[in-house]
Amino acid sequence: MVSPVVVGVDGSAESLAAAAWAAREAARRDRPLQLVHAWDWHPRQGEQEIANAAQRHLARRALRQAEDRVRAEFPRLRLTDEQVEGPAVAALLKAADEADVMVLGSRGLSGFTGFLVGSVALGVVAKATHPVVLVRAGEEAADEHLPAGDGGASTDTGYRDVVLAVDVHDACDEVIEFAFESARLRGARLRAVHAWHTAGPVGLGAGDIGLVQETWQGEEWLGFLQAVLQTWRDKYPDVEVLATVVEDKPTTALVRAATGAGLLVVGHRLAERPVGPRTGPVTHAAIHHVGCPVAVVPHV
Repeated sequence: MVSPVVVGVDGSAESLAAAAWAAREAARRDRPLQLVHAWDWHPRQGEQEIANAAQRHLARRALRQAEDRVRAEFPRLRLTDEQVEGPAVAALLKAADEADVMVLGSRGLSGFTGFLVGSVALGVVAKATHPVVLVRAGEEAADEHLPAGDGGASTDTGYRDVVLAVDVHDACDEVIEFAFESARLRGARLRAVHAWHTAGPVGLGAGDIGLVQETWQGEEWLGFLQAVLQTWRDKYPDVEVLATVVEDKPTTALVRAATGAGLLVVGHRLAERPVGPRTGPVTHAAIHHVGCPVAVVPHV
């Protein structure tokens, strides 16, 4: 059985944007799309039947709205929907286990305050074992594409860059492969970014790339990044790759690098005993402050 692209929907503007993005991704990957609505309702004693009926009605309406949004753009896409009862995070994690990619919405905020990522989305990102993509409210198909010649929005132009965050000390195949495959599917350029700073060799040890007596230079970091990427360049010869090293804090560099991108890909290490919906600082910065869709790819 082919694993579907799964999207959580709840009738909100951000979940409808996520459904539309997920439909485009399912079409690119030639996979079915599954719409999932999770609800957890605890009515007072004696109101169970009425409350459940009301909740099913709301769920059906949310699913229908998402289906209408998807069908308007992809009338022939293989599409299923499902209502699941129980805590939303647990229900969506179960759905994600069967997914090729899980897609969720997050609400955009104005100014420099970043984005509001709900507890459900954070809980899924922190514990999912398959990639999760967060999509902002208001995301449109044209946002994935380069502007037209007159500067206007278009879906007929090429795709914007896929940006990949790479830590050359801990480069993970799952994360890199997801980024290369995403770029291949779009015919987009892949921009791999590694941030370095002059804090010295503290933290390097046995098994690291090497020990240094002096500050690493940008050229050296670029050489390591190119070496990490070479295997994947060979595997994906049609993907144009731009390797970039930046002297800055990783969180700052990543948010800046993702400006104008079509997709950002970051990794998330799965803790053996995670406590709460926690992510590392780079992933946290990405999902709260980057405007384009963010793919969080888990690894061990």
